Amino acid sequence: MNYNSLPQGVRLAVEAAQNKKAAGISVLDLSGVGAFTSYFVICTGFSTPQVQAICSEVEEQLHKEMGRSPQHREGRGSSEWALLDFGSFIVHVFSEQARAYYDLERLWRSAPKLAIADEPEGLGSHGNSHSRRNVAIGGSHAPGEAVSK
Repeated sequence: MNYNSLPQGVRLAVEAAQNKKAAGISVLDLSGVGAFTSYFVICTGFSTPQVQAICSEVEEQLHKEMGRSPQHREGRGSSEWALLDFGSFIVHVFSEQARAYYDLERLWRSAPKLAIADEPEGLGSHGNSHSRRNVAIGGSHAPGEAVSK
């Protein structure tokens, strides 16, 4: 699995989360594990306003670019965990504490995981996109590189 192989809606959700400075962005491919959806997009926000801003940006970008709206929303007023269900994929926006507690990546560890850079390509520190390394899952991986545990 690589970033470019993801469905357009999943890529738009990732980019929207990046635009609002979400951290620890990852995509789980659930298509081969008999799940109720094909993908999870998981990320972290560091305050209630940021969690809400990430959700709003995801909704706005998917509606603007694809005419899609979530089939279901949960926790939009919460600072701990918000969920946007687009049918074929679900976006989870967690606080740091809730993400560690619920640990969806562990629960779905049999699913392939793609760790995504926190910033869109080309916007790395000092304008050098090659200097960025994704350490969201404890390693040193190139942005968009598939990582399995």
